[in-house]
Amino acid sequence: MGGYVPGEQPQEPGYIKLNTNENPYPPSPKVLAAIAKALNEDLRKYPDPMATAARRKAAEVYGMKPERVLGGNGSDELLTIITRCFAGEGDKIVFPYPSYSLYHTLAEIQGAKPMAVEFPDDYSLPKEIVQPDAKLTFIPNPNSPSGTFIPKAELRRLAKKTSGVLVIDEAYVDFADENCLDLVDEFPNVIVLRTFSKSFSLAGMRIGFAFAQEPLIEGLVKAKDSYNVNRLWIAAAVASLDDLDYVRKNVQTIKKDREYLVKELRRMGLFVYPSQANFVMARLDSEEQAKGVYERLKAQKILIRYWSKPRIDDCVRITVGTREEIDALLRALAALLENLKKGKKVSVR
Repeated sequence: MGGYVPGEQPQEPGYIKLNTNENPYPPSPKVLAAIAKALNEDLRKYPDPMATAARRKAAEVYGMKPERVLGGNGSDELLTIITRCFAGEGDKIVFPYPSYSLYHTLAEIQGAKPMAVEFPDDYSLPKEIVQPDAKLTFIPNPNSPSGTFIPKAELRRLAKKTSGVLVIDEAYVDFADENCLDLVDEFPNVIVLRTFSKSFSLAGMRIGFAFAQEPLIEGLVKAKDSYNVNRLWIAAAVASLDDLDYVRKNVQTIKKDREYLVKELRRMGLFVYPSQANFVMARLDSEEQAKGVYERLKAQKILIRYWSKPRIDDCVRITVGTREEIDALLRALAALLENLKKGKKVSVR
């Protein structure tokens, strides 16, 4: 099998890093203070296995019972636990394509049967996503890499038609116009996932939460690692949920800069998908062009994301950075596109 390939994490300084959808702004000062306070002799002790303080705080903030909340080492670990829980060898796991490639990897690790259902060109919900015999259906919303969003009303209809477990992966939802968290109260087969890696500026802390009705959470608890999150995780999670005003301010800045980035990319003549995430996906004229732009920008120490995969091999994904980072990208990209108009190759090869 082929393992999941994360975005590049350069080991030398000086890069403008717009490839892995990290928040360009620092975490809340309250979070840094809470982590510093937690750095004490108690680190010799195991953490609370259920991260009770963080579980209760998340329940309070998101309007849930604590029994309907489970913390994880990033939402990626929660995806792993869910796959381990609900799919066995040969069971069908359904997800749209192109989307988060970890779904396919987790299905293969479990010995399950991954079924990728092609998105239509507009990235609306595929009709074929409803598979009566699917044990798990993953829906990333907003989707990555496209940034597109499926309205909650459509996912409500999907939940009614799905006999297995429906996982709505809301990693980027704080940058969107609505969310699906209240579907947890309506449907016993729905799990909603959140991560603090994006809007909360805490990718390095690996904080994720699953929300579902009690029987599903009880099942997930059976399959999780004994102490799956640590003491610093718990301190950071509670403190970040105590400073939502800070998070919302950064989110609004990123949304505003996202509009600016989209406008400027379209001004250059690129097709840009409508995004409700903290990144955008832009289409170039060909696979060669997209790869060449990615390589030339990397040579200038500007990282964006490129995949040599069907349907997106002529696209690049760009994280919304600071306005200064965006402007640096736009200047470099404009120069590359101008060279293309003049018939010059942009590949570094």
